[in-house]
Amino acid sequence: LTKLKKTLFIVDNYDHIPQSEYGGVWNVLADSEEECFDLITSNDIDPYPEYYSVLRENINKSYKYNVTSETESGIVTSFLT
Repeated sequence: LTKLKKTLFIVDNYDHIPQSEYGGVWNVLADSEEECFDLITSNDIDPYPEYYSVLRENINKSYKYNVTSETESGIVTSFLT
């Protein structure tokens, strides 16, 4: 496999419940912020479309790490409460 440059996004969850009560984090390996958004929304078992603007903001301000990987884009891990 060819090694590809990707970004590891560490994204706060976008749930409608205040983070003081519930929260979580998504660790996503993606080519772009848009792919990160698509991967989270397609893998979230309890989505809240009305909060997608919050998710986009969380992705924009997330920690981002450039990586070289042979791994395909996808959710690396998530921890949601």
